Amino acid sequence: MQFLKEHLSPGNYDWDSQLVYNGEPTRRLYNRHNGNQLLFVINHFAESTNTFDIKKGVVIQEMLAHQLPVEAKSELSVIKWLNKKISA
Repeated sequence: MQFLKEHLSPGNYDWDSQLVYNGEPTRRLYNRHNGNQLLFVINHFAESTNTFDIKKGVVIQEMLAHQLPVEAKSELSVIKWLNKKISA
């Protein structure tokens, strides 16, 4: 299942990014305000689980907006943090 922009709860995201987010997460800096990068991270996480649905995607969006520690600076560190939080 692909989590789309339409599935996000309202937020103040930038959608003007010219970067293309595909493939695997990298050490690229994670921008909390970049909507395209947010969708990339959520969809990458979704690929790693069989129980992903829109509701879980919104929960992840809220976690990234309100709980993500400032130390999580790269896409890889954000995914690692998500895996710890969701499996705990």
